[in-house]
Amino acid sequence: MTIRVLVADDQELVRTGFGMILRTRDDLEVVGEAGDGEQAVRLATRLRPDVVLMDVRMPGMDGIEATRRLVALPDAPRVVVLTTYDEDEPMYAALRAGASGFLLKDVRPAELVDAIRVVASGEALLAPSVTRRLLDRFVTALPNDVGVRRPELSALTGRELEVLELVARAASNAEIAARLVITEATVKTHVSAILRKIGARDRVQAVVLAYDLGVVHPRRSS
Repeated sequence: MTIRVLVADDQELVRTGFGMILRTRDDLEVVGEAGDGEQAVRLATRLRPDVVLMDVRMPGMDGIEATRRLVALPDAPRVVVLTTYDEDEPMYAALRAGASGFLLKDVRPAELVDAIRVVASGEALLAPSVTRRLLDRFVTALPNDVGVRRPELSALTGRELEVLELVARAASNAEIAARLVITEATVKTHVSAILRKIGARDRVQAVVLAYDLGVVHPRRSS
């Protein structure tokens, strides 16, 4: 299956470079390039890519707002946000907007290709170490009613709640399997069911919702 990719970056050199890398892979197709967020949304609506590589800082509509609009589309593409620096603020904003992962612009070609394949398959592109760092920001960013169990959780079984809590604590499938004494295949089945029931597009969004819905409480500073 060919993965259709849209590259959105205000620097033509970056777009060209990524395009050259992706076009060398038989399973990847660059269907379009955009120089700003508005153009990215317009092209994505027409071209229906599977994955959008999205720069954060662009003139006019930035990558965060463009991501928010893209994930609201029917059959929304997966969005991988590109950043120049390993900064928390844009990553946190993009996560909230619905991004499925993050990459630094100096990523190696093989890592870029692998990342696109991972996200296109429905997985989240967010290392546990990054997840834990981002989750610390929920201490000041979450609404005051966090911790109040909401109707979205009523469809989850007790075991699914356990799995969701561990996902929210950035545990890998292997770690969850060991903790609950089940197989990794069973973990994957539970995660798929959880995403469907709470309306999350991927593991990253499940983490956000787990905190929003009170499954896990952020650590409060003393």
